[in-house]
Amino acid sequence: MNEQQHTTPQKAFAEFLGTLLLLCTVIGSGIMAERLAGGNVAMALLGNTLATVFILYVLIETLGGISGAHFNPLVSLVVLRHTSKPLLAYYVIAQSLGAMAGAWLAHAMFDLPIFQLSSHIRTGTGQWIAEGVATAGLIFFILRSSQTRASASALVASYIGAAYWFTASTSFANPAAVLGRMMTDSFSGIAPQSALGFVGAQIAGAALGVILNQLLIKNIQIGRD
Repeated sequence: MNEQQHTTPQKAFAEFLGTLLLLCTVIGSGIMAERLAGGNVAMALLGNTLATVFILYVLIETLGGISGAHFNPLVSLVVLRHTSKPLLAYYVIAQSLGAMAGAWLAHAMFDLPIFQLSSHIRTGTGQWIAEGVATAGLIFFILRSSQTRASASALVASYIGAAYWFTASTSFANPAAVLGRMMTDSFSGIAPQSALGFVGAQIAGAALGVILNQLLIKNIQIGRD
């Protein structure tokens, strides 16, 4: 996720476009999967998962060299916290706008009302723990990818695909995704009253991911002394 030299507007636009396409895929594939699955929730989730994995890989590969391909305010916070606070602000705004636009575009393609709010309640201790775990893993693997030769696009796409299935929350792991999913009353949605718990768990998870990575770095350094 190392970006080359581009202007701030180019970087912000890449974050807007990437987050738009990510949420459009998550929501659009959820709508399509639900229509085709005939009430089989497992099949709907599988279709939603595959589409998300594929688009994450493509977006990170194609936009990573411009903006770093964060598409997530918490990823931007972790990556940019010591470098550029103004750029962080631009990224968060672009990601938030992109998430909403992605939901609206998905609705337009499926001839649904453009502007919606979700009624899908997602709450409870298990859901919050799941979001913490999902976000911790996402941040951890992104940080590890920058210290190894592993492909960030493959790591992130694979992890999110797995986390769709092993977490009770189906791994939002992204406050921008929560915002976009609030805007759809479809398979992928989350009710506004459930959003705060998810975002709080994601923030805690992001902090845990940073700590886990730091513990590994310290262990490596101690071993070399």
